[in-house]
Amino acid sequence: MASAMILLPTMDAIAKYMASFESMSPGQVTFYRFFFQLVCMLPLLATVTGRSAFSAKRPWLNLLRGALHGAASLLFFAAVKYMPLADVFAIYFVEPFMLTALSALFLGDKVGWRRWLAIVIGFGGAMIVIQPSFAIFGLKALLPVACAFLYALYLFMNRAVGEADSPLTMQIMAGLGGTMFMAVALFAGSSAGIADFEPSLPGSMLGLALLLILGSISGYAHMLVVRAFRLAPLSLLAPFQYFEIISATVLGYAIFGDFPNLSKWIGIAIIVGSGLFIIWRERMQSSLEKTT
Repeated sequence: MASAMILLPTMDAIAKYMASFESMSPGQVTFYRFFFQLVCMLPLLATVTGRSAFSAKRPWLNLLRGALHGAASLLFFAAVKYMPLADVFAIYFVEPFMLTALSALFLGDKVGWRRWLAIVIGFGGAMIVIQPSFAIFGLKALLPVACAFLYALYLFMNRAVGEADSPLTMQIMAGLGGTMFMAVALFAGSSAGIADFEPSLPGSMLGLALLLILGSISGYAHMLVVRAFRLAPLSLLAPFQYFEIISATVLGYAIFGDFPNLSKWIGIAIIVGSGLFIIWRERMQSSLEKTT
């Protein structure tokens, strides 16, 4: 889980690089992300399971899962085109609050007043990060919030799929679903003349190599996440998600010269603190339920 969380922001740094220096639209980068995820996982598919990886027990749920992931990735890549990596990740981390709230509202999970208060405080921390970004980027500053909501729905789908299919099958089908969704979105967006959906090919060998790396990281890092969640409970693994902020900050500063100011660090600290409190309370509640 730690390895995946350190690797995944590299994927977003590549997306930002492609938009900034290769003039490639977020829609096109997202399409290549899922397309090359499929391509880069074919060697593992051939050596481990062969064609059986496409024999999903719940194919439509897996394809829908991929489409949700595709939509979330599109919004995230659009956000990193305009905003610093660390800012996008900080705002995006309202996702655990959304997931907790959705679980309480629709799945009947017990969420006490302390966790509801932590959710409210966490959203307050997100507003501290969003406010200066909103003043600069306008509505684009809300893209990570929309991304977080879609990714929370994607995690709901993970629960629906459960352990019916192997991690490799889930990633193959997610790559297929994401590619299909982005092919339709790219066609529709470019037909409507939306700049962020402009189709293009890699302009250099470096660009092509980066897109291949993007697909590799996408497929294999998410396989690590799926595998981790099968080996350890959510409450143990969830705090490792915040490694992404560290990795994103380092990459953002090293490649693009972006570094959060003091107010944004305060917002990030509030978001992370609230998230860790929710995780701690869930572990405490689980322990109490087991003892009783």
